[in-house]
Amino acid sequence: MKAKVENEIKFKSLEDRFGRIIVPSEPVLEMRDGKKRLKNRVFFPGYILIEMVLDTQTKHLVQETPGVISFVGPRNNPTAVKPEEVEAVLRKVERKESEAEQVEVPFRVGDAIRVIDGPFADFTGIIEEVNEEKKKVKVSVSIFGRPTPVELDFLQIEMEK
Repeated sequence: MKAKVENEIKFKSLEDRFGRIIVPSEPVLEMRDGKKRLKNRVFFPGYILIEMVLDTQTKHLVQETPGVISFVGPRNNPTAVKPEEVEAVLRKVERKESEAEQVEVPFRVGDAIRVIDGPFADFTGIIEEVNEEKKKVKVSVSIFGRPTPVELDFLQIEMEK
């Protein structure tokens, strides 16, 4: 949606009437098919924040952009968001981004865990080693009755219940 609005602004040469266009989101690490992916999760799905000079031309441009349903406010009249409210949202986004970079190490040597992803899914084991830099653990799992060390990502395991 953001790209569509930006394209309309450029197409109609109204860059001087628009400021920031923000889709507040946070980075989220997820495991899928044994691979880590960084995905953006939008705070307010379906909404974007647009800094603009509000007049008939800019309002019409936004309303006529494909995918835009309406403005938030009574009778489709946009409600201005206070600058401090926008800054609070932006601070939250920045905080979430820095938290994603500094994942807390939730595991310690000796913890009992369950593997939740990858070829050893549903195996249980004991953590023998924690590598904070690589976000990996070495776990001893029982395979055919023998303890076997396996290296796994933090995202592939959870604490045993």
